[in-house]
Amino acid sequence: MGWQEGLKLAMQSLWANKLRTLLTLLGVVIGVAAVIAVVTLVNGANAFVATRVNRYGADVMTISKEPGFNSDYNLHLQYLKRKNIDLEQYRYVSDQCHSCDGMGAQQATRGKIVVGKQSSTDTTIRGNTWMLPTLQNQTIVEGRGFTPSDDDHASHVALIGSDIQENLLGGEDPIGKEIRVDGVPYTVIGLGEKQGKSLGQSQDNWVTLPLSTYQKTYGTAKTVTLYVKAGGGKNGLERTEDEVRVLMRAARHDRPGQEDTFTIETSDTFIQLWKSISSGFEAVAVAIAAISLVVGGIVIMNIMLVSVTERTREIGVRKALGARRRDVLMQFLMESATMALVGGVLGVIGGAVVAQGVTVLLGFPSSFAVWSAIAGMLVATSVGIFFGVYPARKAAMLDPIDALRAD
Repeated sequence: MGWQEGLKLAMQSLWANKLRTLLTLLGVVIGVAAVIAVVTLVNGANAFVATRVNRYGADVMTISKEPGFNSDYNLHLQYLKRKNIDLEQYRYVSDQCHSCDGMGAQQATRGKIVVGKQSSTDTTIRGNTWMLPTLQNQTIVEGRGFTPSDDDHASHVALIGSDIQENLLGGEDPIGKEIRVDGVPYTVIGLGEKQGKSLGQSQDNWVTLPLSTYQKTYGTAKTVTLYVKAGGGKNGLERTEDEVRVLMRAARHDRPGQEDTFTIETSDTFIQLWKSISSGFEAVAVAIAAISLVVGGIVIMNIMLVSVTERTREIGVRKALGARRRDVLMQFLMESATMALVGGVLGVIGGAVVAQGVTVLLGFPSSFAVWSAIAGMLVATSVGIFFGVYPARKAAMLDPIDALRAD
């Protein structure tokens, strides 16, 4: 019997018992869908993280009071005891660093924006030194960015995100318009490029002020985050990092042998951190898939054993007409493999739909990987073949005379 004929017989047998086939496939479908959904979401998140990190460039590092991400509460309490990073330290490092191509400082909070009768709450309000938007590759699509004069004179000017333009200014040209940030008036001089949503949160609901202006309103009690662009490209990153560390330790009076009282992070730091987090998600998905596939495989084996019992007389007739043991073996193996493959296909579709649903509802990025679909279907088919061997062998070993006598 050729594989084309075997596949045709397998599909006919599965179609004749549609409900039983569907229930049999649930374990395989769930297992494959879980892996596809997680891989799709993790791939999307990887691409998003890489894109966000690349916005700052591979040669830009941040200096902060504590790491950008920390899951240890005790360490968090320890970091809180550190002295704040202030503008004096920023100016010292900026003046003394010979390998730095540029440097900026930032503070941020959340507040209320009012334009006429329109308002928005929970808007991100940033205070930036004039060079920082350039270090962050922030594109101004209308108007201009900050100048050293804006910083020096604490000018009441602002850059805004597209949410402010669309929701508060009615989509009009924002340049020259007045907005109130927590009750203080500012003139809009620039509009940032639209970034869209990420993880369900808009990236365009922000207002940026010159840092000197920001501190007049919100004070200087909070720490600032420093951004440093290394000279000499990525190859000069390590040299610049070493120099910045020496200067920061001097500015903060860290004693010899004492740990740094600040944190320096590069793009590689964030990428490695995310990879360690995402690998945990993938491990959980693989564990769920493995359990589901084993359960699904056992169900397939039991259903195939039932099928062998139900079709004992059919097997006897086929053998009486000249079918060999390997023909019967191939027929039942192809049925179990086809059943699992169909489950794999449904799982791929289901996983992709779930991932897309998460993207639509929560804004979590997703990116479908063809290799994951192929791997899912191959694994599902392998499960069907593995768990189908015993029922197929049992069918192949039936004595034709005894099989013809079966009711």
